[in-house]
Formats: sequence, structure tokens, C-alpha cells
Amino acid sequence: MAKIGIDLGTCNSLVFLKGKGIVLAEPTVVAVSVEENKVLAIGKEAKEMIGKTPDTIVAYRPLRDGVIADFRVTEAMLRYFIKKVQGSFSLFKPEVLIGIPAGATSTERRAVIDAALKAGAKEAFVAKEPVLSAIGAGIPINSSSGNMIVDIGGGTSEVAVISLGGIVASSSTRVGGDKIDKAIENYIKEKYDLAIGEQTAERIKIQIGSALPLNEEKKMEIRGRDLILGLPKTIEVSSAEICEAIQKELKEILQSIKNVLKETPPEISADIMERGMVLAGGGALLRKIDEYIIQHTGVPAQVAEEPFLCVAKGTGVVLEHLDTYKKSIMTKKG
Repeated sequence: MAKIGIDLGTCNSLVFLKGKGIVLAEPTVVAVSVEENKVLAIGKEAKEMIGKTPDTIVAYRPLRDGVIADFRVTEAMLRYFIKKVQGSFSLFKPEVLIGIPAGATSTERRAVIDAALKAGAKEAFVAKEPVLSAIGAGIPINSSSGNMIVDIGGGTSEVAVISLGGIVASSSTRVGGDKIDKAIENYIKEKYDLAIGEQTAERIKIQIGSALPLNEEKKMEIRGRDLILGLPKTIEVSSAEICEAIQKELKEILQSIKNVLKETPPEISADIMERGMVLAGGGALLRKIDEYIIQHTGVPAQVAEEPFLCVAKGTGVVLEHLDTYKKSIMTKKG
């Protein structure tokens, strides 16, 4: 029977197939026609429509802050992922494991499980994202020493201290890549009277964004709409400006890290000082984010290998050893 792991993110979703590895990575975006209320496109195809659709088509994200905001559309998306990964000829329904935020309520967990079952799963499990992320980053979660993971996703940033397979202290803040993009959008609007779309903001973050000023400043040309004249306009922005634009959002993530460090038992704090915290999630790709955290907390920090893939890789490890993990980290419904 196929075993599928899904990192259902606010911005991007990754799908792991047992025996094959990560087989799919697509934006968590669905395009729906307003009149027929029909799903027209999912993933990459739908993301390309954001900000460009006529009134009859709406491209939106069915997850908000890591939890399901639109059940029907999430179900359609899960069905699309399962079908795409399995091929349309598979006779067997797969076992599906989905990562959810540590702070998700039991109702939110139930919604994810229901959506997976409706989408064609034989059995559905959910596991907490920080734990999956830690497993995917290669952290020995079952050891008695404490480990700290900071997972900066699109909709949420989750911070957790894990020991003996369980979460000792955790904090989740609804700030991630999305809010950082929005901050860039607002900064450019206020400083240059220029309106840019979310895809442009994301491109700026990836190309020149940084948590601390860069040794060598980077510049980038961007196009948008002049808010005063209403005409297209091109301007140049620098990495120093973008660094300034995103400080408020970074402070919120930092506060979350500090809150968890405060709640951590002293013995485990000593382990974390020795080992350092591990940064995962797409947000860990922001330049100098590790230096920023070290500077403000005094605790060593390093970025995981392929941080963007940690949760999906974690689902893979759990699927390989389902029986071991079933008791400790999962909520099941079949």
C-alpha cells in the first residue's frame, strides 16, 4: 500500500512518496471560477494566476496561518496531490500522513484528517510540524538531551524544544514568509508610492532580502504601478532598505524564540547552549537569519540542510517507521 507524506503549508506543499522521496512541490494555491464555484487549477498553474485573474476567477490559498480556512478547496487540493503522486490507475487507497502546526486545535486537526479521508486516503494521520521538521533535519528527537527547532514557514513560525520524542516547550507565531513579503510590499508603497504584487515582493526577498545588513550591498530593479500617476514605473531598491522593511516581522519571530527559551527547563537549556538551535522552513533561507538570532539571543544557531524540505523529509522518516512513531507523535483517524 502506498504511503504518502504531505507537508501542507500555507504557501507551498510538498509530497513525499515512500520509496521515491519528495515527488512533488507546488504552491498551496487553488484557482476557482466564481460562477460555477469549480476548481480550475491547483499549484503552480494557479499561483501564476494570482493578481492577474479576471473577476470571474479567484486564485486563493485554502490555508491561512497553517490551518484550513476553506475545507472544500483543501480537500480538492489533497485529492489532486494524492492522484498526481499515485497515478490514476492505483487500486489501493494510500495511508497519508500530514504535518500540522503544533498549536493546531483538536477541531483543526480533525478537519485535516477529514479532508484527507474525503480526498481518498485509506487512513490519515497528523503529526506536529516542529517534530517532523526536527526529524527531517536529522535531530535525534528520541534522545534524552534537549534539541531546539525553529521552523519558519509561509504562514507560521513554530519554535519547539524537543526531548525524548515529545515537545517540552513550544510557541507558534502567525508570522512567516507571507508577512515578510507583505512588509516589503508596504514599505515600497509608503516610501516610493509604488504598488507591487505579492509575487514581486517575494522575488525581492529571495534576491536581495537579508535579516542583517550585508557586507556588500545588493541592488535590484523592480516594476510596479505608480500610485499617484497610475502608470507603470521602474525603481531600484537596495538590500539595506529591504533589511529595514522586515525588522518588525523578524522581531516577532525572535520574541517567539525567547519565549520558548524562557520556558525551557535549565537542564535542557544547557543542552541547547551546547548544541545550538536548528533553523528550518523556507524562511531559514533568508540571508543572515542565523547570525541575527545568535546576535539577539546569544544561543548558537545553524540552518538545517535543505531547510525547505525538512517537514516533508520528516514525514518520510516517520512513514518508513510507522509503528515506532504511531504511539509517540501522531493522532490517527481511519
